[in-house]
Amino acid sequence: MVATTQQTLKIPQIDPAEYSPAEHIARLPLEQQQAFYDSLSEEEADLLLYDWEGFWARPKQRFPQSILQGFKDTWMIMAGRGWGKSRCGAEAVKLLVEKGYRHIALVARVASDARDVMVEGVSGILSVFPPGQKPLYEPAKRKLTFVNGAIAHTYSADKPDQLRGPQHDAAWCDELAAWRYDEAYDQLMFGLRIGTHPIAVITTTPRPTAIVRELVADPDTVLTHGSTFENAGNLAGRALKKLLKKYAGTRLGLQELDAQILDDTPGALWTRETLEHSRVSDEDVPDLVRVVVAVDPSVTATEESDETGIVAAGVDRHGHFYVLDDYSLVASPNEWAQQVVDLYDLHDADKIIAEVNQGGDMVETTIRTVRKNISFKQIRATKGKYTRAEPVSSLYEQGLVHHVGVFSELEDQMCTWVPGDGRSPDRLDALVWALTELGLKNKGRRASSRTHVTNMYSSRKRRSRNGWNR
Repeated sequence: MVATTQQTLKIPQIDPAEYSPAEHIARLPLEQQQAFYDSLSEEEADLLLYDWEGFWARPKQRFPQSILQGFKDTWMIMAGRGWGKSRCGAEAVKLLVEKGYRHIALVARVASDARDVMVEGVSGILSVFPPGQKPLYEPAKRKLTFVNGAIAHTYSADKPDQLRGPQHDAAWCDELAAWRYDEAYDQLMFGLRIGTHPIAVITTTPRPTAIVRELVADPDTVLTHGSTFENAGNLAGRALKKLLKKYAGTRLGLQELDAQILDDTPGALWTRETLEHSRVSDEDVPDLVRVVVAVDPSVTATEESDETGIVAAGVDRHGHFYVLDDYSLVASPNEWAQQVVDLYDLHDADKIIAEVNQGGDMVETTIRTVRKNISFKQIRATKGKYTRAEPVSSLYEQGLVHHVGVFSELEDQMCTWVPGDGRSPDRLDALVWALTELGLKNKGRRASSRTHVTNMYSSRKRRSRNGWNR
């Protein structure tokens, strides 16, 4: 079955030296596989089921000896989707607990990822311990207590202040390249200071952020690269087909499947350097004169559907623009409409801007089903994507647009989309609509009598930092 799937999807063949022992056995004739398993006692079979380092892990997935021996302190896994990053992170935590580490930080992009991926996920921490040895998980306390007394706490990188103060001797950072605030990593490092040899394990799809580049260049980092296709034998053929359909033959595919750090795309309207220079923290956002939520809707919700682009942005009285949030997703019309209204409330926006070329009045009707009297404006695309996007790109070049944190998937679209590309960059489209509404029609607008907007936005920032969790 594996060979047939690989041949159909033209998946690159993997060097047998990169197989795990389990994969070698799976490729034996059935009678030899059966003979191997029949040779195991019941106790040996139980041990084998949870023997990650000796049986299930591929060579690249085994914990680096140079770190365990104290020569290095950071293991950074940059791998494609489906490679097994989450399983490696969970197994690394298990190994460190067994080796006596007692205070572990589990840091995810957002709080729900810490719970749903790192702890309770199919490849999460709870899944890698045998019955009777599973840690006690207390979600309300964000705490796992292991049978030997070691403790791990979960943190959201969206809330850097959670990491201000706690001290740890080990940490697992998941999807570091997608963290919104660099400060979260800084605060974690300040607290990773107890014990004789603090260790950090980082699992991430590569993106050329400043932190990723620093870690790649750091001599204390053990860097592991991995392609999606290295784990093809353990992935559903349908899942591989979807990944290939979306990314094969694209520069973004080199990042998402082959785990390469992309440089700038020739002909793209934005560069990584421009976006890095645009970045500010939440505390740097001044009072805003206007805030809008822009929507580039998808009218279907199948696995093949495009995303619905949902972006919030604001403008201050000096004509500087702030990209506040990206809530884009693949969802049914009712689901994305609820996301739009949630984002509208979170940022105390004064208007929803929605493209209605696809769906017409249905877009407005769907949003008003969630909230009848919400402020809404229809817009229709009468110009090509390049004609709409180029003036917005110019605002970035002038230093007038600032990203409040990192928006990894939006920024990937911005830096890889080339005019004439047939793809539908939905997040980028929503961004362009938002900044067009705020910037090209209101550029240079000074503060008006609408001071209640700025007051509401200031209170929103305080609310957000005090516990909003999307």
